[in-house]
Amino acid sequence: MNQFNKELANVLLSHGDLKEVFRKQLQDTLNTLLQAELTSVLGYDPYDRQGFNSGNSRNGQYFRQIDSEYGKLSICVPRDRKGEFKANLIPPYSRRVDALETTIIQLYEKGITTREIADLIEKMYGTHYSPTTISNITAIVEDQVTAYHQRRFSSTDYVCLFLDATYVPLRRDTVQKESVYVALGIKADGHKEILDYCIAPTENSEVWSELLTGLVSRGIKHVQLVIADGLVGLDSALNHNYPQAKFQRCLIHMSRNIMQKVRVNDRAEVVNEFKELHRAKTRDEAQLILNRFIDHWESKYPRMVRNLASTSNLLTFLEFPPSIRRTIYSTNIIESFNKKLKRKTKVKEQFPNESALDRFLATIILEYNEKYFGRAHNGFKQCQDTLESMF
Repeated sequence: MNQFNKELANVLLSHGDLKEVFRKQLQDTLNTLLQAELTSVLGYDPYDRQGFNSGNSRNGQYFRQIDSEYGKLSICVPRDRKGEFKANLIPPYSRRVDALETTIIQLYEKGITTREIADLIEKMYGTHYSPTTISNITAIVEDQVTAYHQRRFSSTDYVCLFLDATYVPLRRDTVQKESVYVALGIKADGHKEILDYCIAPTENSEVWSELLTGLVSRGIKHVQLVIADGLVGLDSALNHNYPQAKFQRCLIHMSRNIMQKVRVNDRAEVVNEFKELHRAKTRDEAQLILNRFIDHWESKYPRMVRNLASTSNLLTFLEFPPSIRRTIYSTNIIESFNKKLKRKTKVKEQFPNESALDRFLATIILEYNEKYFGRAHNGFKQCQDTLESMF
């Protein structure tokens, strides 16, 4: 049994301070590794005759205090006469170990303010870090958010662009729900990612235009199909940025709208008839199904039928290969992401400012994009050549 195991056993038997044992072990290990690091640079062990007249030698040491999750560590950093030794184990001017910095960064990513983090760290470790110090540590998060919003896209062509907006509580003097605009794209090879998002107090055409203009300016020049529901101001933004793109109205949203306009006893039959559109093989077959639906229900629900008959772009998905139609006749793919977003934001109740919400969203989106990087969405690989030829 080595010395550390003996000390650990004694502490457990005597109900002593286990945290102090780990602190001392970590401190001793770091000091030993620093000495070994200098030995590697110089090429000889301490007091070894091989080092005589070698041109460089040990030159004492200086002391530093490092904060860790087990408490303060007293670190002896060795020096050499030529100043060639750099302590890679502990970066210059660092006063914390990576575990604590990682904790702070993760808290910051989740939308917690620097002052709240400073108070929390003091309670956890007994050491106070000012909000300014926390801001310096977490600057990397702000850089990641900025880089995400400004990155250039590797591909200029996307087969599908899904657009949707969800609502999250945000404080601007008072707390109100604000719109989060989200754009999700899928390429011909099936790679999908959240392309961008933006936050605004209300849903309007200017914000959609800003989001889409940003996609164009950063490299996405061609989109074959846009899938969305009846979003406020979206038509003009699409006509300006992607005038050649076809549009598919979400059939699931249409089905929900129809359900709200018929009696409860009729809902199952109405919805089942409308869902036959999903299974149509051709546009002509789908048009016959739609006409039959209108004829069947027109006398009983004339207003619902008039609204349905006047809605365009219901059958655009049938102009694309069969293997991807289940994906492109609705906005389910982006709504699924938005539901995940809502679940995570519900825990927060509200965000103290827009920057906190921005960091929180970027963290979730980067995790999502990383999870699906290199994966092909269902059905796209089977018709990749056909999809690429559309461009």
